[in-house]
Amino acid sequence: MKKSEEIATRYGRFVMPTYAQHTALVKGKGTRVWDADGMVYLDFASGISVVNVGHCHPRVVEAIQRQAGELMHSSNLFFNDNQAKLAERLSRLALEGKCFFGNSGAEANEGLIKLARLWGHEQGRYEIITMTNSFHGRTLATAAATGQIKVQKGFDPMPEGFSFAEFNNLESVAMQVGERTVAIMLEAVQGEGGVVVADEAFMKGIRALCDEKGLLMLCDEVQCGMGRTGHWFGFEASGVQPDACSMAKGLGSGFPIGAVVSTPKLSDVFQPGTHASTFGGSPLACAAALATLDVIEEEDLVRRAGVVGKVLRARLAELVSKYEHVTAVRGAGMMLGLVLDQESKPLTGLLADKGLLTLATANNVVRLLPPLNVKDGEIDEAFDILDEALDEWHGGKDVLSATA
Repeated sequence: MKKSEEIATRYGRFVMPTYAQHTALVKGKGTRVWDADGMVYLDFASGISVVNVGHCHPRVVEAIQRQAGELMHSSNLFFNDNQAKLAERLSRLALEGKCFFGNSGAEANEGLIKLARLWGHEQGRYEIITMTNSFHGRTLATAAATGQIKVQKGFDPMPEGFSFAEFNNLESVAMQVGERTVAIMLEAVQGEGGVVVADEAFMKGIRALCDEKGLLMLCDEVQCGMGRTGHWFGFEASGVQPDACSMAKGLGSGFPIGAVVSTPKLSDVFQPGTHASTFGGSPLACAAALATLDVIEEEDLVRRAGVVGKVLRARLAELVSKYEHVTAVRGAGMMLGLVLDQESKPLTGLLADKGLLTLATANNVVRLLPPLNVKDGEIDEAFDILDEALDEWHGGKDVLSATA
């Protein structure tokens, strides 16, 4: 039995089947990962936009190792210097207010929801408008905020206080505003929703609507933040500033951390006893995040994501012209989706068999999220695999069904 099969067997016996894993990865370096049986892959999934600076970047590894030998955890009953330094860095990057730290994107989005509700509580306002096809997490509250029925199915009754409007349709959002509405929450790029980018006019319209109605604008930057779109944060592309935003994924390069950053307007809404996280913003997590920010800045990866993203988009567009079942390319920076006229999972499976890891999303989209410091030669290698897989697909109807 192969090592991967042994691991899969152990998973089957002892791990709840919340994911449909297909490969046992044991090592990563830069843009490449190795499975338990020695096969090497180009990772154009980046742990779902987590390892934006590549796997095991030496600067991040060194920072984690050093901090692990000094102090890993103290709880938030005490100050820790790394948390204060990280909060200052994030505040200066966006919104100029204060931060709350958790451990994941879902926890960061829970923080946004609770912040908005507490802010509006005295006026009896608590409802938050979110978007169809959005994704905000898997906890009960963030699942209730997610505009996808499949995420909520079987967990009824869902927490109340959320309504849904059509993404990129300002009139649809305006129609949902009522006397109990406190905020509008959205992603600048819907990753799980199919890599759909918010129109500039829509983002500006949301900001204006919030200003007019006295609502909060909340941006979920969990997947599209940390330089992924060619900006530090996705909302920057439209020139708007939300009242608060969430982040996670790429913030810690794989070490779990989530954060809420607010404007000064909301900085002191939370007070002792109103919200908390035992592990949030630990010295170790913050050390990983600080090193990650250093790498992004020193390697100029935000700018590079914008430049390389245009190259990737142009090359993906060539595949649209070449293959009839590839219908469109969408996205921003290095957060891109290849749209098919049929299900995408069989194609992502075939790509993995050939050594390229990608993500299937929104049923018919292949999502590509390479590390922001991917090398030019690795891009060429990835496109050779893409071209080969698509050529096989179009050459024989049974190719993809065999890999499903």
